Amino acid sequence: MHNVWLIAKREYIERIRARSFMVMTILIPTLMGGLLWGVGLTTGKSRSNVSIAIVTQDSQFGLDLQQELATHKHPVIGATVISPPNAGTRAELEADMNHKGLDGFLWVTPPAPGHASPTFEWKPKSKNYLNTQNELGESIRTVLTKEGLAHAGMGTADVDLLMQPIDLDATDASKKDEASAAQASAFGLFFIMYFVIVFYGMNVARSIIEEKTSRIFEVLLATIKPEEMMAGKVLGVGAVGLTQVAIWLVAAAALSVPGLISLGSDISFNLPASQMIFFVVFFLLGYILYSGLAAALGAMTSSEQELQQMNIFLMLPLIACSGVVYNVISDPDGMIAKVFSFIPFCTPLIMYVRIAMHRPPWWEIALSLAGLVATILAILWFAARIYRVGVLMYGKKPNLPELIRWLKYS
Repeated sequence: MHNVWLIAKREYIERIRARSFMVMTILIPTLMGGLLWGVGLTTGKSRSNVSIAIVTQDSQFGLDLQQELATHKHPVIGATVISPPNAGTRAELEADMNHKGLDGFLWVTPPAPGHASPTFEWKPKSKNYLNTQNELGESIRTVLTKEGLAHAGMGTADVDLLMQPIDLDATDASKKDEASAAQASAFGLFFIMYFVIVFYGMNVARSIIEEKTSRIFEVLLATIKPEEMMAGKVLGVGAVGLTQVAIWLVAAAALSVPGLISLGSDISFNLPASQMIFFVVFFLLGYILYSGLAAALGAMTSSEQELQQMNIFLMLPLIACSGVVYNVISDPDGMIAKVFSFIPFCTPLIMYVRIAMHRPPWWEIALSLAGLVATILAILWFAARIYRVGVLMYGKKPNLPELIRWLKYS
């Protein structure tokens, strides 16, 4: 343990003093915060006022649709009713879209004989008004439904009562904000964990390759066992990553109001203490798992180019996690979430996201941790045997039969 401590201390101090550590510690949260702020700013701008014209022969339908559109706030749609149109109305509206700020117009054609409803033509200034088109479609359906009920003999008051929107969150309005905050924190910490595991796991492999190239290993192995050296590297580099994450979490807690970090009116992070504890646990286990694999890859290769070719074995499970994380956040108790949370190479990321969104039963957490720990022990056993022989191999990548012989060495 003394030798492991010395190697870990050297790796930790060397990296913690590097200028890149300070740069990345400040740069990564700054970039993530700027990205989220930009998303919020863009979302806010997308809710700007939209000016449209409603062209119809039925002036009452136009007024009803105008009134219905006024109830929508995202985006705010200001509608002008033109009824009835004349021969030059379409040309005038197209000219207004080019010069007077009109964002589009809705042309309503009366129903043909044998048809119950009119036809609608939406002509926007550009193809980017998808929200406006959706709001128009919803409003038209609502107005047509109200007119149909009125024609069937239902009174206006009864129609309005029947068509009144239902607010499912009216009894506890704070739950919606809590759910949004949980999603934001799950996304944010998922990608922080993803980045740190990849970055510092690959640092272990690069460190091994650098020392193999400089032949420092040949001197160190005279007094230190290969297993001790690998353990020291994994612990030292992992401590650097944990230090960086701890700085981010402490800064987040210091800037928050009892566990809540706000980056705007629509973006917030919910960071309770239990979630931070789970994050640290799964981060450490995930890092040890992937750094053990990285140490084996570093021992098997002799250059950065060879390491990049072997890097796919490290990245595939993480890429798979990125591909399903949205489904996991949307349905943390669904089949996809459960399956991926029990795959050991995906457990650190996916099970953490499930816990952040909706705490699964304790036995699922315990079972996933047991499988993850068992896989870590197997990977470390494999990596230690590969490392013990591979650190002294230069010049060529071993093939599969050769790796099997390495595993059999006592």
